[in-house]
Amino acid sequence: CGTDCFIDVNTVFIGEVKLGDNVRVGSNCVIEACTIGANTTIKPNTVIESASIGERCSIGPFARLRPDSILADDVRIGNFVETKNAKLANGVKAGHHAYLGDVTIGEETNIGAGVITCNFDGLDKHATVIGRESFIGTNSALVAPINVGDYAFIGAGSTVTRDVADATTVVVRGRQVVIPKRRIRNRKPK
Repeated sequence: CGTDCFIDVNTVFIGEVKLGDNVRVGSNCVIEACTIGANTTIKPNTVIESASIGERCSIGPFARLRPDSILADDVRIGNFVETKNAKLANGVKAGHHAYLGDVTIGEETNIGAGVITCNFDGLDKHATVIGRESFIGTNSALVAPINVGDYAFIGAGSTVTRDVADATTVVVRGRQVVIPKRRIRNRKPK
């Protein structure tokens, strides 16, 4: 541990763990074989295994960083975000409810709620690469292998199956169909 660290109750450390100066670890965390940089906060109920976390990061609550997750400085991982074999550059934000597996993400990119990298096709794992300062909208699925360029914008609810060029906007959605006065089973129409 570095100087001025704070470790709350019920936290478990397994194997070799290194904490930089002023690291704050919330209650009920499990931290195994990892390095955590200075001024980083690990919020309660977070599980971290075989990961490297930079300085001034905020992780959790209820986050899970699986092996080979490498987070640079100023990264924010929110509640119910899971990473695996993920490389996140400076300033990446994934606020909540996302799965980031086998992915490399460029600086200052924002990952919306419910975003997943579809890295497994049933036989093999595939990589996703997302450029710098991109925006991945809520509930989007990136079907790997795929490359998303720098400054790209993916609209909410998109399932992206082809590469996205730099500085482009992609929206992939089915057409909304409205069926008026739908009859509900076992009910008589009024």
